[in-house]
Amino acid sequence: LTGCTVVIVLICATLAGYVLAGKRIKGNIRADSAGTYLPVGERKGGIGFLAGMIKYLQSFRFKGMTVILGVFLAISVVLWTERSGIQYQADVKKNAYLDRDTVVTETQAVKNIESSCLVLMDSSQAYSVEAWEQFERIFMDMKTGVDLADIRQSEIPDFSGYETIVVLMSDLNPLKDVVIKIGNWVEKGGRVLFALTLQKDTYVSIIEQKLGITDSDYGNVLVDKIYIDDDFMIGGGRSYQIPDAYDSAWEVSVGETAKVYAWADDEKKVPLIWENSYGKGKFVVDNFGLCEKATRGFFAASYSLLTDVMVYPVLNGSVFYLDDFPSPVPSGDGTYIKRDYGLSIKEFYTNIWWPDMLDMAEEHGVKYTGVIIDNYEDDVSGDVVEQEDVQRFQYFGNMLLHQGGELGYHGYNHQPLSLSNVDYANILPYKTWESYDAMKKAMTELIRFGKEMFPGTELSVYVPPSNVLSDEGREMIVKEFPEIRTIASNYFVGDMAYTQEFEAAEDGIVEQPRIISGAVIDDYMELAAVSELNMHFVNTHFIHPDDLLDEDRGARLGWKKLKKRLDEYMDWLYTSAPCLRNLTASELSGAIQRYGALVIDKDVSDQELNLKLDNFYDEAYIMIRMNEGTPGNIEGGELTHITGNLYLLRAKEKSVKIEIR
Repeated sequence: LTGCTVVIVLICATLAGYVLAGKRIKGNIRADSAGTYLPVGERKGGIGFLAGMIKYLQSFRFKGMTVILGVFLAISVVLWTERSGIQYQADVKKNAYLDRDTVVTETQAVKNIESSCLVLMDSSQAYSVEAWEQFERIFMDMKTGVDLADIRQSEIPDFSGYETIVVLMSDLNPLKDVVIKIGNWVEKGGRVLFALTLQKDTYVSIIEQKLGITDSDYGNVLVDKIYIDDDFMIGGGRSYQIPDAYDSAWEVSVGETAKVYAWADDEKKVPLIWENSYGKGKFVVDNFGLCEKATRGFFAASYSLLTDVMVYPVLNGSVFYLDDFPSPVPSGDGTYIKRDYGLSIKEFYTNIWWPDMLDMAEEHGVKYTGVIIDNYEDDVSGDVVEQEDVQRFQYFGNMLLHQGGELGYHGYNHQPLSLSNVDYANILPYKTWESYDAMKKAMTELIRFGKEMFPGTELSVYVPPSNVLSDEGREMIVKEFPEIRTIASNYFVGDMAYTQEFEAAEDGIVEQPRIISGAVIDDYMELAAVSELNMHFVNTHFIHPDDLLDEDRGARLGWKKLKKRLDEYMDWLYTSAPCLRNLTASELSGAIQRYGALVIDKDVSDQELNLKLDNFYDEAYIMIRMNEGTPGNIEGGELTHITGNLYLLRAKEKSVKIEIR
């Protein structure tokens, strides 16, 4: 019997029982002249009637039946609730978003930052150009003002006006005597980061001893694993596999004066990140050779070693998305579900997958953000049809909301918002919409459906199907659907993917990229995850309920193993960063707005660190590395130790003072 059928049967049985009981009671009472029934032998009046009823019930031979009927009634209520989903009434919550009119975008915020760093690059070196593409964003997000000097196009400015220098060159020969000037500048107190693997040549040989190198070869060595010291980076104390490894590290040895923070996890233990004091200044060297979006956090951590105190804003947030959830039961091959559980796809989702996901969320404090798919039809004409089978949506959606999570939008169907000018070129199995109006009608129906299913909740997040979103589709969202405040797509470039940075766009949309996905966290995703903990102090992850229907996403492994891997990732995440906040998507978007606007003015003395925060709203999170001294008393915020000399500041006021001991 289904739950609803059981409920109906139990309710009928309960009512029948009370009817029979009523007849039994009625047979032992009589009516007076006014038609009021009284127990036989009792006088008229409320007190007498009550006393008579109590007396009767005490002598009632079937009073055990009342208890049984009460139990049946309670079971009926429980089963009814279970079949209906836990009904959710939205609490009145503080809106995570800032008002559109008050948001300062990151582009606006960094315009007036004074340059404290000089970047040297060579546009004739491909690696140098690629590195600047990454470092330009790294410095922007760390709110560090920089001046760029391309040695092929401009003169190198005097070093005296800068706090740090970053060299984005492997071949130093084009610098010539500037290499010697760099050494002299560091000796007098300057701070320099060589961010790319150096090539042993004449000018590198001049400076290598100052870098702490005691022995070097002309060749490079393979780096397939990088071990990170646990006092250096969040997530350290272990090695990370390097995908598509190649001979990327200069084969060197360093002396006792050098402090090594990361090294190749093999027999040679070639140093990959180290610092070396020279005179009154310091060199930091990155020797791992991988400069891409997935390693930005490694460079941010390296750069933070340069000054006595380094500060930069972070997000401090973790979001787990459930794509295609809630939705109709997806089509697909349930071979491995049937193999392992002997259940249909629908039964598996309801009885196995969802309870397991809830258990993991409870264990780790996760608040899921589910994004709704109305149907899986491929009709792109704009002739929308209202979804009638709503029980599944309400059941899963209400339980997710009750769990503390949030709902957003994924699609009327699973067709991306693209018009005929977009060519999928057999890369993706999708159609394009017949017209702008057709796209608009589909989105209108999706939003209507979401509001009808979950009244009183705010749905503000849109996740493009397969992370594909055309320019026209994005423009339509901004113009036609102002209730959508966030677009959550891809952090990395993919097949026709809408690629994002963590930022508030000029048109008011919050760009919130998802970094990793699925239950099988591969080597590249592990590298990206640890990098982003150290770059933005953020985790964004998404998973599909139908991963168990797709061998490419691990279906053959079975849900038991996939669940174990996902649980292991959560364990690693919250063990590495126990102060990382669990947020919903809209809450993280609010954090992105605050982080993007923040500009930090730092003043450091021997006894004190003073921070003045421009564009401060109500709170801000700031990463602080204390390379000299340790923090003491604090005013205007709270400080949490993360690892080594790394701390997370929660600023509560626009001025923060930290004692340095």
